[in-house]
Amino acid sequence: MRGVVACVAAAVIAAGTAYCSVETSFAQTAKDGETAQRFLFFSGVDLWSNGGFGHGGLLWSPAGLDHEGFTLKTLLGAGTYKYHTGATEVTGMQFLGAVMPGWRFKRDAFEVTAFLGLDVQNHRSRPDDAGNQLRGTHAGLRGGFDLWWEPSKTTMAAASVSLSTVGSSYWTRGAYGWRVFDLIYLGPEAQALGNTTYHQYRLGLHATAFKTGQFEWSAGAGFASDSDHRSGAYGRIGLLARR
Repeated sequence: MRGVVACVAAAVIAAGTAYCSVETSFAQTAKDGETAQRFLFFSGVDLWSNGGFGHGGLLWSPAGLDHEGFTLKTLLGAGTYKYHTGATEVTGMQFLGAVMPGWRFKRDAFEVTAFLGLDVQNHRSRPDDAGNQLRGTHAGLRGGFDLWWEPSKTTMAAASVSLSTVGSSYWTRGAYGWRVFDLIYLGPEAQALGNTTYHQYRLGLHATAFKTGQFEWSAGAGFASDSDHRSGAYGRIGLLARR
């Protein structure tokens, strides 16, 4: 059972990482006369004491990333994680793909984008764990939303939720930040993820919307603890580019 729980947790973390990377800054709004930016490419890496995951994907908004309207989100992710089944240590491998149509709602400095679509996951293990209920390939629905709000010129708030029928998993994140030296937002972040039998909680600090040329960086680090009585540090880094 603990092996099954660990696999579900890994699926949640990988999917959740993809959501937390899509943090957009209103400072990138296109100027009048410029061609509207319609593509947001994102990628990132998430590490914690029992696993590591990478992901990439894009958002496509035909009307432009700074306008309300239809938005298509696609993502790919892969990673490894370790767990014990009896006295045997198992290394799990997970692959994730999702295609999710959605809609962006925008009011001044407040923006929320909701998604719902297909979620496909493949799980393998070494040595093979026949008791892992997620073993093999599974398809289901994934839905959620990404929220970005700038209450003032020097503050931001972000929230994300991701839910999947594969493993009945969930992932949530909330963050608040202050603009520092007009370069980056810094502040606290909190995360909760898991399913009906497993839960993990994270508390840390984030750095968001640091720009270098055409790219925008985000990062987070802190402490994680789960219902399997495991704890340790976590860290993540994300990269965005608009076209």
